Amino acid sequence: MNDITIRTMLATDWESVANIYKQGIDTGMATFETNVPTFEAWDEAHMRTCRFIAESTSEIMGWVALSPVSSRCVYGGVAEISVYISENSRGKGLGKLLLEHVISASEQEGIWTLQSGIFPTNYGSIKIHEATGFRMIGKRERVGRLHSKWVDNVLFERRSSIVGID
Repeated sequence: MNDITIRTMLATDWESVANIYKQGIDTGMATFETNVPTFEAWDEAHMRTCRFIAESTSEIMGWVALSPVSSRCVYGGVAEISVYISENSRGKGLGKLLLEHVISASEQEGIWTLQSGIFPTNYGSIKIHEATGFRMIGKRERVGRLHSKWVDNVLFERRSSIVGID
């Protein structure tokens, strides 16, 4: 993992980012989405800050980005995490590295709460979220349909210890 660089995601990274997203979709346990959106749709749904990719020797291995949870101003410091790792890079600690990076960056942006909805079968994602200070706050039963089947979603949350504590 010494040769991994984490940098800000650029629009020119979209082809690789979209491919990794498609790999996550194909697992059937990463998202309710069944198709990769256009860059424009993805860009509109995600915050302009806190978008990062992990790469090694010019190969993008994973990415992380934040989405606002609401347009209401009272939730301006709350964001939802998306983190995806390429098939060939899973199980190497890259997800944890990206989460740690986005946690630090999000606090610099004034974000006090990060949340993530994870399928109960996505043990790897649950493990890295717990390892980076997230706690399970509940389970939404049959909250969405994926390929005509109802799927539960486990909600994880991480409160900052330095932002929003007053």
